[in-house]
Amino acid sequence: MKGYNPRIKYLLLTLSFFIYHFTFAQKTGFVQSLAQQNRWVDSVYDDLSTKERIAQLFFVRAHTNKGRAYEDSVENLIKEQKVGGLVFFQGGPGRQAALTNRYQRASEVPLLVSMDGEWGVGMRLDSVINYPYQMTLGAIQDNTLIYKMGQMIGRDFKRLGLQMNFAPVMDINNNPNNPVINYRSFGDNRFNVARKGIAYFQGMQNEGILTTAKHFPGHGDTNVDSHADLPVLPFTRQRLDSLEMYPFREAINAGLSGVMVAHMNIPALDSAKNRPSTLSRPIITGVLKDSLKFKGLIVSDAMEMKGVTKFFPNGDADVQAFLAGNDILELSENSDRAIKLIKKALRKKLISEEEFETKVKKVLAAKYWAGLSNYKAVPTRDVVPYINRAESKALIQQLSDAAVTLLKGNNSSLRLNPLAKTAIVNIGIDRMTTFQQELSRWYPNSMLFVVGKTTAVRDLNAMLVNLKKYDQIIISIYDTRSRPQSKLDYNSDIKFLIAQLAAQPRVVTTVFANAYTLAGLPGIERSGALMVCYQNTEELQRSAVKIITGQTKPVGKLPVSVNSFFPTGTGVLLP
Repeated sequence: MKGYNPRIKYLLLTLSFFIYHFTFAQKTGFVQSLAQQNRWVDSVYDDLSTKERIAQLFFVRAHTNKGRAYEDSVENLIKEQKVGGLVFFQGGPGRQAALTNRYQRASEVPLLVSMDGEWGVGMRLDSVINYPYQMTLGAIQDNTLIYKMGQMIGRDFKRLGLQMNFAPVMDINNNPNNPVINYRSFGDNRFNVARKGIAYFQGMQNEGILTTAKHFPGHGDTNVDSHADLPVLPFTRQRLDSLEMYPFREAINAGLSGVMVAHMNIPALDSAKNRPSTLSRPIITGVLKDSLKFKGLIVSDAMEMKGVTKFFPNGDADVQAFLAGNDILELSENSDRAIKLIKKALRKKLISEEEFETKVKKVLAAKYWAGLSNYKAVPTRDVVPYINRAESKALIQQLSDAAVTLLKGNNSSLRLNPLAKTAIVNIGIDRMTTFQQELSRWYPNSMLFVVGKTTAVRDLNAMLVNLKKYDQIIISIYDTRSRPQSKLDYNSDIKFLIAQLAAQPRVVTTVFANAYTLAGLPGIERSGALMVCYQNTEELQRSAVKIITGQTKPVGKLPVSVNSFFPTGTGVLLP
């Protein structure tokens, strides 16, 4: 081509790249954008009736695994009630992308589409990868990896037509018996929780996704699940300020776009009997808005949960949540009823016109910030390959490598003799695992054993006798349940076997389960080397193999206190 100069083309491409990234990096944060006049927001607001303005505050449930009749009912609700947003739950990624396009076409004002994606869209959807749980991430010492994870998840959200993630969890899990937070928390150290939560949400927000730290003011020290009942947080205001609210305060200062409020009764912050924090004006307006100066989106936890409906039935909860200061009411039991009740509260002037207008315009401003003023349908082809891209899988392996924590041991006790007679024992799972298979390649003189949860006592005893003939033993312990709970579902005979094996002279034990499970395995601390991997995934199994075989070194640190043997921060770093 006449006049073609590849150097000039390269310089132009480089310049356009830097202009794009500089512009993107300079994009005003959502909270900062609220201080600016927005013509689109004002125009949409002015075109809405009072009922339609109220409806903008409601986010309703959506699934892609419930069939056509269910999907039609959601579309009809969107058209009739003109709600502000959706919360997607179980289903498939391709179906969700297509259904999102359909629902957006049905809505006069673009919908703000959200999901609980604490470990990515795989938390709700089939056929896609899962990032590690937050407790696993809590062990990682390099928070730039967590920032990158936030970026990747943000891209997945955009690919699916989602604008808002109800994540990260910024509760401090300092109660091992917590039935609802637990492994979803970064741990029990307030500084670690804050730093990792900030890294995670900044990665997502820098990809243009609205984030929602939860569950304010802190759901970590409860033993009641607010889905089933109303938990009580009996602590002093000083304790709540210095501990539970610390990560939220730091996140707000770092530019957090949204906060989700928990359903908890907190007498130190609101003396009203049985009043959940979600319905408390002293907590939401007094503490979150006035004391912590939060100006972003305030989202209620699901309004269908027993923690809020038990004492405030028949739509009263929705009205009280609205009056308390929430901007978005998520999953009302009956949104049509709630909209009518809130309209009645407005007529009674239970809230000022100015405050109501601010709520609605904040939701509309969130839509504008997320790009919905210029909405384009998302492509529905090749959704699964995109989310399962090689780049994301590589990052999950990096995160896994960085999380594995050596609780006890040194180079001598961890690096076993590759030529010695070796028993590689799986416990809690009825099949050979990646961990076993890959290790066996490094130990040619090895035998593989499997101990299931229902293995008979006579077989356990026979195995124990047999294993004493081996020079060294590598034990791996698994939780096969979909969510890694604090106590393993093992019987006492299997726990006894673990204790007996751990007492052998040359033993390496690796736990692919919740770190809290260690406390329920007395004697495991006698292992020559002991590693915890926090959950049962292929990536973490490969990470553990790499450490045992000397390919990498363990760099994780325990994010929770297990017992006197293994307090928070435990982690042996090998020379």
